[in-house]
Amino acid sequence: MSPMSDRPNPSAPVHRSGFACFVGRPNAGKSTLTNALVGTKVAITSGRPQTTRHTVRGIVHRPDGQLVLVDTPGLHKPRTLLGQRLNDLVRATWAEVDVIGFCIPADQKVGPGDRFIAAELAEAKRTPKVAIVTKTDLVDPQTLVQQLLAVQKMGEDVGIEWAEIIPVSAVGDSQVTLVADLLVPLLPAGPPLYPDGELTDEPEMVMAAELIREAALEGVRDELPHSLAVVIEEMIPREDRPADKPLLDVHANLYVERPSQKAIVIGHKGGRLKDVGTRARKQIEALLGTPVYLDLHVKVAKDWQRDPKQLRKLGF
Repeated sequence: MSPMSDRPNPSAPVHRSGFACFVGRPNAGKSTLTNALVGTKVAITSGRPQTTRHTVRGIVHRPDGQLVLVDTPGLHKPRTLLGQRLNDLVRATWAEVDVIGFCIPADQKVGPGDRFIAAELAEAKRTPKVAIVTKTDLVDPQTLVQQLLAVQKMGEDVGIEWAEIIPVSAVGDSQVTLVADLLVPLLPAGPPLYPDGELTDEPEMVMAAELIREAALEGVRDELPHSLAVVIEEMIPREDRPADKPLLDVHANLYVERPSQKAIVIGHKGGRLKDVGTRARKQIEALLGTPVYLDLHVKVAKDWQRDPKQLRKLGF
């Protein structure tokens, strides 16, 4: 018997599976890219920096592999205890993933924020890194070329050798598939980590809380960037409902730091909170595939971002 016979068939396609995370300064297009790849709204996207607080995983299923996307908060120079915890969370994630995608927007020059992250990334020596230039739909070809060269140089300056540099527009769907094509080969060989059809393993309550938070941030861009936390107190199927007409009761508290912020969230005669409830309810119903009764209350938790006890209570 030849020594070759017990080796695996080299022509059989290798299935790969593993974890990837996108990093980048706040608002670099990480969540939008995650959603475009997964094809379902999983990570929270909002026009405000620092809205992705939880590690939300989106899962890309392909015949040749399974890519599990871990969405981390934007890394930034921390000013508060919450900021410090978010940064610790980012670094812990980098140590556990198989590949890191560094998102740099095409429409903004490479700046100190990007260099700060690149220098941190250079420390994760064993993890392959891919540079993803996002929002390419916002610039002309000449600007894009300049940005790709700037990203290449930024890597050289800190000692990162990019496995790939990929221009992409998640909004225009340009090259999103290419991102998956290039990330999957960097994963270890192995069977799928999640059964087919699952898009996220984030607990439903956490995802519902994220959707409420996103709806509440909509339209109050500047007043409440990150002084808003949402905690779902309970999520229970209503009793006495026929099996073909279920209703899920969701009771949630929105926490702000000051009474003036509470007034902003509630709005004139409660109109704003009502809109938030309607928008969030539709999203939660789409997520869970069941009708929802959403009960929202706004509470003041003074300076919660700086108070370790409050942070623990609110899940950070």
